[in-house]
Amino acid sequence: MKAAAVAAVLGFLLLAAAGSSAGDEAREAAAVRALLARLLGPGPAAAFSVSVERALAAESGLDTYRLSGGGAGARVRVLGSTGVAAAAGLHRYLRDFCGCHVAWSGSQLRLPEPLPAVQEELTETTPNRYRYYQNVCTHSYSFVWWDWARWEWELDWMALNGINLALAWSGQEAIWQRVYLALGLTQSEIHEYFTGPAFLAWGRMGNLHTWGGPLPRSWHLKQLYLQHRILDRMRSFGMIPVLPAFAGHVPKALTRVFPQVNVTQLGSWGHFNCSYSCSFLLAPEDPLFPIIGSLFLRELTKEFGTDHIYGADTFNEMQPPSSEPSYLAAATASVYQAMITVDPDAVWLLQGWLFQHQPQFWGPAQVRAVLGAVPRGRLLVLDLFAESQPMYVRTASFHGQPFIWCMLHNFGGNHGLFGALEAVNRGPAAARLFPNSTMAGTGMAPEGIGQNEVVYALMAELGWRKDPVADLEAWVTGFAARRYGVAHKGTEAAWRLLLRSVYNCSGEACIGHNRSPLVRRPSLRMVTTVWYNRSDVFEAWRLLLTATPALATSPAFRYDLLDVTRQAAQELVSLHYEEARTAYLNKELVPLLRAAGTLVYELLPALDTVLASDRRFLLGGWLEQARAAAVSEAEARFYERNSRYQLTLWGPEGNILDYANKQLAGLVADYYTPRWELFVDMLVESLVQGIPFQQHQFDEKAFWLEQTFVFSTRRYPSQPQGDTVDLAKKLFLKYYPRLVAGSL
Repeated sequence: MKAAAVAAVLGFLLLAAAGSSAGDEAREAAAVRALLARLLGPGPAAAFSVSVERALAAESGLDTYRLSGGGAGARVRVLGSTGVAAAAGLHRYLRDFCGCHVAWSGSQLRLPEPLPAVQEELTETTPNRYRYYQNVCTHSYSFVWWDWARWEWELDWMALNGINLALAWSGQEAIWQRVYLALGLTQSEIHEYFTGPAFLAWGRMGNLHTWGGPLPRSWHLKQLYLQHRILDRMRSFGMIPVLPAFAGHVPKALTRVFPQVNVTQLGSWGHFNCSYSCSFLLAPEDPLFPIIGSLFLRELTKEFGTDHIYGADTFNEMQPPSSEPSYLAAATASVYQAMITVDPDAVWLLQGWLFQHQPQFWGPAQVRAVLGAVPRGRLLVLDLFAESQPMYVRTASFHGQPFIWCMLHNFGGNHGLFGALEAVNRGPAAARLFPNSTMAGTGMAPEGIGQNEVVYALMAELGWRKDPVADLEAWVTGFAARRYGVAHKGTEAAWRLLLRSVYNCSGEACIGHNRSPLVRRPSLRMVTTVWYNRSDVFEAWRLLLTATPALATSPAFRYDLLDVTRQAAQELVSLHYEEARTAYLNKELVPLLRAAGTLVYELLPALDTVLASDRRFLLGGWLEQARAAAVSEAEARFYERNSRYQLTLWGPEGNILDYANKQLAGLVADYYTPRWELFVDMLVESLVQGIPFQQHQFDEKAFWLEQTFVFSTRRYPSQPQGDTVDLAKKLFLKYYPRLVAGSL
């Protein structure tokens, strides 16, 4: 593809987002000023002057901010070409000039007095059009139970991190309900079709139906309300919301209303049977396809307005009924045609995960058929897992379609220290330099948030950098100093160790999905190898503890100390499991009892206790979020059951068992520990009686324990108990000397 054609494609995307009035500029500036007041308080916010002028980006067409002023008696002036650009500039000033830090786990916002002066006017322009955020799955793994207050905080975080393109998919089931009723489905058929709240992401992508449902009427009303507020705030910042579009999946009940409709039942997904998967896909040539697609989009945009970018995923983790390029092209074109029937300016945002997930199906001809079925510049592809397995390299820059280089990083919202910071740091710049690159932006697309904040801080910063960070060691120590509000040799050394170990995964095998024995159903075949030296984690743990006299009052430090303590305990579980397994295989009862007994009766209870000291690691808080979304006790129990299922079994038969595992106080005590107790008991019984360990018998009994947890109505504390620092020290003093002595 020639450079001129590439420029034309990317130029179309810039033009598609251009055009606004002075009123838009004023609204966006007011939104950033309101954000500033929420963040710092009205008094400190008055020391800043925020304005928005599109002319600032007149030359490049790309988001730009300018910083100036400050110093004794002078206001800091923040000028942005959009509200998002102004917010990003504000964040840059707070971060680089004031040493502040904004984070999910808690912000450090101590401002120097007077505010530092910007000695030389600083102007920064983003190298690409888009900074994208979210994954379809994030809405289920992280956002599902949020109220407006939590959404407002997230939208502020997004603006400060320069995000200007994000999914806005709340409330769509209420719109689909209207469409299905108009098509002749009954309310009971619609109830039967929708999944429960915790599984809506996979209903929206056609992977599932019915499971965990039905959706209460109150759910639809609340989500409509939330969506209106989310969209209003996004647009006030100048963000572009991505709305959903019709991908081709339909309820089975449609065949009752239209007996002649041409549908294909796809295969099962995620080990679910066809009671919950095997979705029905409307044939691209069926006359109902454009009718349903346009009905939905017309009703959706009537309710919410539009910013002309729509998301749809027809074959996410599902094999199409035919590999013929002509079929794939027709299926793709039909989705796009339904969009432009309602909105001639529509641009389709496609998750590129389908090419990643089934490479044996998606050969060059199949990939080209999909990408070529939409006019160039009207399909915007998310290269979803580019930090590990970039697809733009395998597809010649998506055959000329613009793409966003995304960092996926996290699967299932798992806890666990993990990152590929070197690959993340180098990736976007390498993608821009790729021959005839059609890269249009960078993105963060985790399945779940609220973990490994250093990874997201780096990725957000790279959205505004043309080149990689030159010295990641220096960057990460600066990150720690801002996060805690002060530099400390112990924390700097700890973060350097974490950078070279848990945050230094490399290669295609790097997947941010925690498969530690701690969070898996036990067996004798569990893999305990890791890509790093565990001793680095233990030493980082020690170094953080040396900083407690100076930093114990820092909320971010206490969070990190707990997170590293949690990681150290996870490593200890693996080491004790290895000892227990070796003892069992060697038929040594006493060593088995010693290692397994320590794991089950000392280590896991100690982990649960230290997790209970922080509200962000409480099962009670997690479940209370779900209950708080309800309007009745019956609804609260229903939502809580949804949440418990997602955390554990994921399906009625453990279909995607422990995929969304978390390390939460209460979950460790009442879900993971009973499984380990059973496992150890059966190993001991096997050794004592001289009979082989029967994994299938254990699995059956473990499933009963897992179901017992899911169906339990036990309430858990939603407020922390105990002191994190004291509990972390206690755990450290018990186990670290053994590690040093090599007696584990």
